[in-house]
Amino acid sequence: VQLQACGGGLVQPGGSLRLSCAASGTLFSIDAMGWYRQAPGHERELVAVIFRGGDTTVADSVKGRFTISRDNAKNTLYLEMNNLKPEDTAVYYCNARSVRRMDFWGKGTQVTVSS
Repeated sequence: VQLQACGGGLVQPGGSLRLSCAASGTLFSIDAMGWYRQAPGHERELVAVIFRGGDTTVADSVKGRFTISRDNAKNTLYLEMNNLKPEDTAVYYCNARSVRRMDFWGKGTQVTVSS
């Protein structure tokens, strides 16, 4: 499984960004896809995940501001981020987890929220 994330950038507080993650390879074994982020000096943390059946889980810190979705026809995962805050600044990583709990990671995309 290969994952290619894009869409990061510099945005002012209160602004919006949409991250995309294109997936390719052996996808039938994927049970869930999600977004993680890692800020300097912090551990990587889960932002949002969408499961095979469509259920989603979103971290409390971004609930009501971030939305995870997918386009199965395009094999693409999205993260819509609204009302961004400086504390959302991090490198965002796309993740895919197989039914055997094997993790696949894309290269990160930098999101910087600053005025």
